[in-house]
Parts: sequence; structure tokens; C-alpha cells
Amino acid sequence: MTTIPYAPLARYAARLHAAIGDRHHVASPLGAWLLLALAAPAATGAVRAELAEVLGVDGETAAATAAALLDRPHPLVPSATAVWHRPGADTGPLAGWRDGLPRATATGPLPDQAGLDAWAREHTLGLIDRFPLTVSPRVLLALAGALATRISWAAPFDLVPGSALGPDRPTDADADRTVGDWAGKLARALRTPEHGHRAWIASTGSAGDVAVHAAAAVERDGAGLVVLSVLADPTVRPADVLAAGYALAGAAVDGEPGRRSLFDLPLGAGPLGTLREERVRTSARDGREERQHAVLPCWSAQDEHDLTAPGLGFAAVGRALGGLLGTQVGVEARQAAVAHYGRYGFEAAAVTGAFALTSLPPEGVRRTAELRFGHPYAVLAVATDHRADGTGPWHGVPVFSAWVAEPQEPSDGDLADPPEPA
Repeated sequence: MTTIPYAPLARYAARLHAAIGDRHHVASPLGAWLLLALAAPAATGAVRAELAEVLGVDGETAAATAAALLDRPHPLVPSATAVWHRPGADTGPLAGWRDGLPRATATGPLPDQAGLDAWAREHTLGLIDRFPLTVSPRVLLALAGALATRISWAAPFDLVPGSALGPDRPTDADADRTVGDWAGKLARALRTPEHGHRAWIASTGSAGDVAVHAAAAVERDGAGLVVLSVLADPTVRPADVLAAGYALAGAAVDGEPGRRSLFDLPLGAGPLGTLREERVRTSARDGREERQHAVLPCWSAQDEHDLTAPGLGFAAVGRALGGLLGTQVGVEARQAAVAHYGRYGFEAAAVTGAFALTSLPPEGVRRTAELRFGHPYAVLAVATDHRADGTGPWHGVPVFSAWVAEPQEPSDGDLADPPEPA
């Protein structure tokens, strides 16, 4: 069975998040990667090599991976893809590429904007109301992808005061911050229940030691979803924390990769939380028992991302699709994404769209004149005379002429609605 190549997806995710920046946001690198994978078989020559570099695998492998995911959808992650064309743009090469798309990919004539918006709502559980691109007469071909989830935690969080997000008590190092910024701003936070969640400290290459929390969904048809939260020292770059999360993700579904013993870490408050030690009676074989709890905030995000930035691959997709259409095309690509993380569950959706557009004319200079007849001028009424046997004698003859030197207000007739055609 073809499986998702974790390393290439992680590398693409790093590119996408870097293009978005360090602000609060949500995105679906997988959603963008899947559209690139669908388009990859259309590419040839240098464009094919460029897409392979962006995807991290050759086009055939990427396309097979996309088909494996889309043709066997996850019960908790509804997915959809579509390729639509404008009538008249359906060339032979385009039809050949389209025949090789995954069985689950819808094809057909390009919908209008209302149809695109309805498609986005239908395939995102209603979380996204609008397709991220606006259709116009210039659109020759459209690619669309949607991913969504709405899950309930197998074990809901407990509610605690927001101050629990800060250290239990100040230390010398914390003298100027008794509680963290969020602890001082939030009235309530989420705390892991006694059972049903996992939390640990992991050693990573890109972000050093990180705190990891894993919340699992109620399974359906033997399939589940685990949402990881990864916290590093605040001095670590966001890109490195995201990279650490991607590095942990595959193994964290079933285990606790990189787990560090709490007995190897210093006691007291630190950037990941507070570690304390107490004497207890324990059944641990070596007499050393470890427990982890996590306190997290609720959060939501709603974003749109331009995917035409260098290195994200969609400019190359435009060139590949132009080859199928037999013309040079431009490309627009955007992703809309939303997410909410709360006490009882998690929901998220993303719609990714790419349009192949008729090319714009070369850039030049335009001058616009507004001609104002504000002083006396001439008027000529000139006849035209087109006849079956050619041009008649009246053609081009000025029949009336005038010199306009006394303008007047429009008459009532001028101001009335135009008469109905005879």
C-alpha cells in the first residue's frame, strides 16, 4: 500500500509555514501538497523536475500517494478533489491527464461562483462558506481540494482557572512574571483528565526538549485521529517547533517518541512547565514513578493563504497545465483554512484552489482621456449608404452640419426613461 511520504510532506510544510510567517494561523500543507501531486503527471521536462523538487518525490510517486489517500478516504477526515474545465478548453492532452486522476476526483465543466462556494461548504462540513478564489471569464481550468474533520475527544478536558497556564509559584528567575502572559489573560484553561490523554517531554533535534500533548478522538470504523500540541522554549523559532512536531507526528500516533525520563530533568519551573518531586507509596518496579499532566488554552484560527509564493510549486503547476491546454497561462492559488480546539473536541477544514488563467497581455502604458466639449464646437450628420451592389452615392455625405455655441439644459424628454422599442 502506498503511504504518505512523511519527510517530503514535512519539508513542504516548512516551506508553507515559512511563507505564512510567525503570526497566529492555521493551514493544511497536505491539502496544498495533494493538489500539486494531482498536477504532477501533467508536467514535462524542467517543469517536471521543479515539481519533483517541491514535492520531495517524483511525480509518479506523488500521484500514486494522492490516489491512495483520496480513493480510500479516512472516516474522520472527509476529503474531496475536483478538476473542472471551461467548455472549449478541453484539449486531447488535457483529457489524457484527466483520465489518470484518482477515481474520487470529480471532473466536468467549470461551475459558477455559487457552485464553487457550495462545493466548499459541502466538503468542509459547513466550516468554510466560500471558495478561496473568484471565478472569471479568464479561468480555463480549476483544481480544487478539500479536507475537513470534526471530532470529539475520547476523554474531554477538565476546566481549570487560566492562572494554571503559569508556574505554580514564582522562582528567582520568574520574579518579574508570577504567571505567564496567557495565564494573566484567560479566565479558564483546559487540563488533561486522569485518563485518556498522553503528555510527555521529548528530545528533538530542531527544537531541543519539547512538551508534547496528545488528545485522541473517539474512533470510527477502527480509524482515529490524534491531535498533537508541541511546546518548546519560547526562544526557539516557530519554524523549528513546527519541524519538531512533524518529526514526531508519525510515531506519536502510537507511542511517545523521544520521551525523556522526568528523573533526568531539573526540578522547578522551566520553559515547559514545572517539575516537582514528593515522597509517595508507589508500585513502580524501581520505586520511581512518573506522571505528566498538561494545561492548554482553547484556540481558534481562520486564514486565507496565497500559494503562489516562490517555492510552493503552484507557478510550476500553471506551466504544466498550460502545456496541456496548448497555451501560455497564468495561475492563481489560495487556501482557506479554519480550526477550533476546545474542551470537547477539535474541528478543522481547508479548501485549496488553483486556477489556470488566460495570460494577460504584455505590460505597457495606458493613457485615458476624458474629452470635455465645454466651448463651441461643430457637429456634422453624415450619411452612410450600404447597398446590395456596393456603396451608394450618399455614403459619406454630410447631410446636416452645425456649430454649437448656445448649450441648454436637457429637456423633460431627455430626462425620461427611454421609450420601449417599436
